[in-house]
Amino acid sequence: MSMTKGAAQPKILTEPFKIKMVEPLKITTEAYRIEKLREAGYNPFGLMADDVFIDLLTDSGTGAMSERQWAGIMLGDESYAGAKSWQRLESVVKDLSGMPFVLPTHQGRAAERILYSILGGKGKVFISNTHFDTTRANIEYTGAEAIDIPCPENMDAESDFPFKGNIDVAGLYKLIKDYGRENIGAVIMTVTNNSAGGQPVSMQNLREVSAICTANDVFLVIDGCRIAENSYFIKHREALQQDKSCKDIARETLDLADAFIMSGKKDGLSNMGGLLTLRDPELATKCTNLLIISEGFTSYGGLSGRDMEAFAAGLEEVFDEDYLHYRIRSTAFLGEGLKAKNIPVMWPIGGHAVYIDAAELYPNIPVHEYPGQALVCDLYENGGIRCCEVGSVMFGKYDDAGKLIPARKELVRLAIPRRVYTQSHMEYVLEVFDSIHSVSGRTRGYKITYEPGFLRHFTARFEKL
Repeated sequence: MSMTKGAAQPKILTEPFKIKMVEPLKITTEAYRIEKLREAGYNPFGLMADDVFIDLLTDSGTGAMSERQWAGIMLGDESYAGAKSWQRLESVVKDLSGMPFVLPTHQGRAAERILYSILGGKGKVFISNTHFDTTRANIEYTGAEAIDIPCPENMDAESDFPFKGNIDVAGLYKLIKDYGRENIGAVIMTVTNNSAGGQPVSMQNLREVSAICTANDVFLVIDGCRIAENSYFIKHREALQQDKSCKDIARETLDLADAFIMSGKKDGLSNMGGLLTLRDPELATKCTNLLIISEGFTSYGGLSGRDMEAFAAGLEEVFDEDYLHYRIRSTAFLGEGLKAKNIPVMWPIGGHAVYIDAAELYPNIPVHEYPGQALVCDLYENGGIRCCEVGSVMFGKYDDAGKLIPARKELVRLAIPRRVYTQSHMEYVLEVFDSIHSVSGRTRGYKITYEPGFLRHFTARFEKL
């Protein structure tokens, strides 16, 4: 019997799984971590995993797979064309998406590159509730423009508004009118809205956006990396949705769109994989041709048969109500604990991560000295915790004079890998934040000493000021 139905919920959150295999974690000293961070150019992406105690850098591909997934790996059919593993994955994806054309890719950004290189180009505009880093990069690489219009409620980090991942519907109307519908490459709805604090998108908002796109003949894409988590929030926060299963809500979400892009490394519960599904046969043919050139044949797209088996099993398991309850509540446990310590978090807590307002936590550090980068470095030095800046390092730009145009918010993301860490690990993270309070009065941050032209946060190097 499901623990999420009927009887009162237990006060102690327990993982709905047993641990069958363990991986050792290395204990390090603060002096050791300070030196390793210096060697990495004060960029956590440059750290070796062995030197990290709690790794909250990303939830992408970092989860623990289930016994069914590992068993499926042994069944992987490695045929180049028409493999049985591909047939299984295709069947699961069609059942979920309702779209006739399914293109496998090695991960989500490959699907983005294929689709947006065809829809994009100079003069094209893409509109989103918030583009994530690889989405924006793949769009801008074509010469197109990516515009974010999150709902106004997203700016209030402390309010209880339940769907801060929504798009600004009035803003969408205006942008389509201002740019002309023929110049809109696509509207992209990211669920959940990662860069805007991991916040969910409501079904009402999705329906309004779909209606606008249909009326204006604008292409609508669902970026559904975390579609199961978003469906859980819809079920539990939105009127008239409570009696539906999370999988049915996901299907209803995808029924509204022309295309579905997914990184299987999130809600696919897999360590590798991505997909692109489409309704239009002409566009599907163009994407298929590009897939074959760059990723692989249509029945593997850069994935091994064992990857596809694990991906297919994960897409089925992720909609288990007990798993989703645990997933959302375990993330909330960390966020609520931080809020109780007066750490400024994006509220309500999202599904896959806790987001901290670094500018508020470190008010003395100016934006151009990257307070978010200061926080991620402090967390590693003080406790061996690796996490990711989602502020002006990731999304900042420069004007013609070389002055920083900052991001909307200076956030730091604590992304929780699926089925990896226990509640005691999260209690350790909470304890480390006690030491962060002691350094939050610092007045200097970091400067960038090296950065590439795109996705600079991955390989940039910094100097402590």
